[in-house]
Parts: sequence; C-alpha cells; structure tokens
Amino acid sequence: MAYGREEKAENLDLEDTVIDINRVAKVVKGGRRFSFGAIVVVGNGDGYVGVGYGKAQEVPEAIRKGTQQARKDITEVPIVDDGTIPFEVIGEHNSGEVLLKPAGPGTGVIAGGPVRAILESAGISNILTKSIGSNTPHNVVGATMNGLRELWDPDEYRRRLGQTQDEQSM
Repeated sequence: MAYGREEKAENLDLEDTVIDINRVAKVVKGGRRFSFGAIVVVGNGDGYVGVGYGKAQEVPEAIRKGTQQARKDITEVPIVDDGTIPFEVIGEHNSGEVLLKPAGPGTGVIAGGPVRAILESAGISNILTKSIGSNTPHNVVGATMNGLRELWDPDEYRRRLGQTQDEQSM
C-alpha cells in the first residue's frame, strides 16, 4: 500500500473529533438566517486520518456531514518506530503553512489546536510543529493534511529506488 493514498473507512475503527464550529449569518429581508459549519477529523490512532467540512442549519447535522466527508478523505500516514514521522516536511494550503518535524521518544505532541487534533487522531506521539502564516482553522487543517500526504515510508522509498537490504544499511 502506497502511503498518502485514500483508504476505505468501512473496515477501520474511526473516532471523530470536532476541530471548529463556525456560525455564519446571512442577512435577508426578514432578518438573519444562521447556519453552522463544522471541521471534523476522524482517525483510528494507528496511521489513518481524514478531515471533512460540513455545513447545515443545525450544529449536529453539520458535525454529521463533516464526519461523513472526513470518512471519504482517509489518508494513511507513515509512522516510524518511535511514534514520529520519517522526515521533516512543510505542508501548505492557501496562505497557511505548517512545519512538521520528527522528534525523539518522550517529546510528545508539540502542537496547538487543529494540528494537535489531527496528529493525535493519526496516532503520532512524538512530533514538533510550527504554524506559519495564516492561523485560521481551515488553512491550518489543510496545510497539516497536505504535509501528512507528502510523507513516504523510508523502506517503501528505498524499495522504489531498487535498493537491496544490504544497500539500505549503508
């Protein structure tokens, strides 16, 4: 299985976490109409994570739609032995950037808000992050997911290069 590709959510035991709920008011002739948008992350804590956005007239319906969208967007994330990512990466989305940097055992998840929710749902336990640029949840979530999708498993990468096991240990 290639990393960073979609996976079927039906056979995974996923837990959902609401990252952000946004209330939007539309002014019409008779007053204001309110709707709600929810950003939801789902993950199994073992390398699979997805993010979705749902919008509806009521909060529970927006969360349900966001969860449904997130289950369609499942991505596999490579996690190396000590619960971190294989290499440093910068994810970009619109004007937001997120730096994801591997960390040693015992470091924990050094991240804030939306980035922490995504990384914990993916099952990453040791990582350093820095959000650069826009700090809106939509941009930070998009940048984090972009960074996670750019990651590849080192063994899979070496295999694609055609290296044997002896060459890998050099």
